[in-house]
Amino acid sequence: MALDAEAAPLFKALADPARVHIVEMLGAVPDLCVCDFEEPLGLSQATVSHHLKKLLDAGIVRRERRGTWSHYSIDTERLAHLRHLLDRIGA
Repeated sequence: MALDAEAAPLFKALADPARVHIVEMLGAVPDLCVCDFEEPLGLSQATVSHHLKKLLDAGIVRRERRGTWSHYSIDTERLAHLRHLLDRIGA
């Protein structure tokens, strides 16, 4: 698969400052609930859920449902793949 076809969905998912902040938060605390993002991001639960869905669809985060809440963590394999892609373009 061409580099651009592999990289584009990942970079697109990370093209929003809120999503980058979410990934940064998950790097510091590897298991967070949707509600944990609302105050630090200054966003509603619906907006946070939207951003998490974009990251989930790109494979950057994983979701585990616990009762009515969803908890998120970084997909470390996908993150390693992103690092590999960045290495290939010389970043």
